[in-house]
Amino acid sequence: MWWFQQGMCFLPAALVVWTSASFIFPYITAVVLRHVDPFVPYISDTGTMAPERCVFGIMMDVSAFLGMATMYVRYKQVEALLGVDDLKLLRLNCIGLWLGWTSSFGMCVVANFQKTTLFSMHLVGAILTFGFGALYILLQSVLSYYMQPHIHSRTIYLLRLCIGFWTLGSIISMFISSVIMYTSLIGVDVPRKLHWTPGETGYTAHIISTISEWFLAFSFISFFLTYIRDFQKINLRAEVDLQSSHLYDWTHRHNAASHHNSRAPSEVSPLLAGTT
Repeated sequence: MWWFQQGMCFLPAALVVWTSASFIFPYITAVVLRHVDPFVPYISDTGTMAPERCVFGIMMDVSAFLGMATMYVRYKQVEALLGVDDLKLLRLNCIGLWLGWTSSFGMCVVANFQKTTLFSMHLVGAILTFGFGALYILLQSVLSYYMQPHIHSRTIYLLRLCIGFWTLGSIISMFISSVIMYTSLIGVDVPRKLHWTPGETGYTAHIISTISEWFLAFSFISFFLTYIRDFQKINLRAEVDLQSSHLYDWTHRHNAASHHNSRAPSEVSPLLAGTT
């Protein structure tokens, strides 16, 4: 059995690979078509113009779905490991699920509302994605703290905590550099500015901001890598619980049965009767 066939570790693995591809393919397309500068553009800039914005939108929507599925499995795993007695951690686990799902919804908003088309909605999506995503990572790090060493090792907790600080540092760096960039370019339509010249006003702050955004994105991806080993030890299955042996309501069922019985004597199967 291959490692990705164990448990449900294929989910975080698929999330990591697909999301990385969601950044790389639109970037390559945008650079080849000269829609953006090759040196560290904003991730959103690589999904602004056609045809790369179509690829970016579809792939990010799939990433959001994979993210929601991965977070749900993580929620069920922690719930099963904690049991029913630790109410505080169970509440934190539930809050973490909703934070993660909100972040995934933000990814859909970012992917489908381009910054050059509707910047306000794009900004809301970015805040949901990165803000709530950072809170999700920090909350999962807290849960890992309480779950070590009796459920998993201290190394996993420290790794997730370091990624959490990496995420926070990237957010702070991106926010400060973005503020500096926008204040130095008053009167310039920055959201629609896709090409930058080294040495121009705001260029340094722009580069720091874009590098911080890429660091932030890959800190998220790195965090989900820590789920792969954990997900090798869990399986989920759906159970069918039928409430009735038919799909009619009672009245319809009764009438249909009466109608069927009234016709039954006049119907004879040729095969049962022995004819051909």
